[in-house]
Amino acid sequence: MDDISRVTVKIYGQEYTIGGDTSREHIMKVADYVNTKMHEIAKAMPGVSISSLAVLSAVNVADDYYNAKGKLHSLKTQNEQLEKDSKHYVQLWDEAKKSFLQYKEDAQASVEQKEELQRLFNEKTVDLDRITTSYRQLEEKYTALLQKNEELSDKLKTQHEDNISGSSALKDMEAKCKDMESSFFELQMENIRLKGDLDRYRKIVDG
Repeated sequence: MDDISRVTVKIYGQEYTIGGDTSREHIMKVADYVNTKMHEIAKAMPGVSISSLAVLSAVNVADDYYNAKGKLHSLKTQNEQLEKDSKHYVQLWDEAKKSFLQYKEDAQASVEQKEELQRLFNEKTVDLDRITTSYRQLEEKYTALLQKNEELSDKLKTQHEDNISGSSALKDMEAKCKDMESSFFELQMENIRLKGDLDRYRKIVDG
C-alpha cells in the first residue's frame, strides 16, 4: 500500500483523487491529457452533456491508444527487420574480410613464386653466359684446328717423302676435329636448351 501514489487532479473543472502504482508525474500527465481531450471536444461540440462528453473523450483516448499501439507494432516490425539486415550485412562483411585475407595470401604466394622464378631465371642466365663463353672458346679452338689441318694438308702435298708419317698425323688431326665437332654440337644443343628455358622464365616473370 505504501507504493500507491495518490494525486488530486482537476479534469474539466472537477477535482478527482487518483491512486496508482505509477509516479505522481505520470498520473498528472494522464489526467492533463484527458482534460485536454474533453476541452477539445467541448469546443468542437458546444452544449453536449457531461456524460456524452466523457464517453466521446474516452472514445478519442481509446482511438489514440490503438493508433499508438499500431505505430509501436510497426516500429517493432521495422526494428526486427533492421536487426535482420544488420546481421546480414555483418555476415557479408565477414565474408568480404575472409575473401580479402585469401586474396592477400594468394598475392603473397604469387609474389614468392615470381621471386623463385626470377631466381631460376638469374641462374639460367649465368649458366647461359658460361655456356656461351665455353662455346666461343671451343669455336676458336675449332677454327684454329681447321687452319692447322689445312696447313698440314698443304705441307703433305709438297712433301711426298713424308707421306706415311704425314698421313698418320692427318688422321690424328681429323680424329681431333671430329671430337671437337662432337663437343661443338653438344654445346650448341645445350645453348639452344638454355635459351628456351630463359625465354620461358622471362615470359612468366614479365607476365
